[in-house]
Amino acid sequence: MIDTKTAPYAALILRVALGTMLVAHALLKVLVFTLPGTVQFFESLGLPSALAYVTVGAELLGGVLLILGVGTRWVAAALVPVLIGATWYTRATAGCSPHPTVAGNTRVLDGHPDRPGPAR
Repeated sequence: MIDTKTAPYAALILRVALGTMLVAHALLKVLVFTLPGTVQFFESLGLPSALAYVTVGAELLGGVLLILGVGTRWVAAALVPVLIGATWYTRATAGCSPHPTVAGNTRVLDGHPDRPGPAR
């Protein structure tokens, strides 16, 4: 049974935590990997380069909106494709992808993004 007195606080904590995670990931892509680096990585996975910009924008804007509590249900629903893509990427770099070129991408696994992995 849901406690109606504490449920809003739980939703607030979850909303702010997810928003913070999304903003942190967007800033990581912009400040650490840089946008050109992120674009290059997306292209190495066979994804269109424009998707990198869309992903960074969605993570940053969506995260801020979630933290502020603006249109949370619509924002959360709009971010579902980003989260599905992140799940697909995580499984792909772990070698679990059904897509052979993505499953063989070891550049992230060996810790050196500029050096091909041992399988190449």
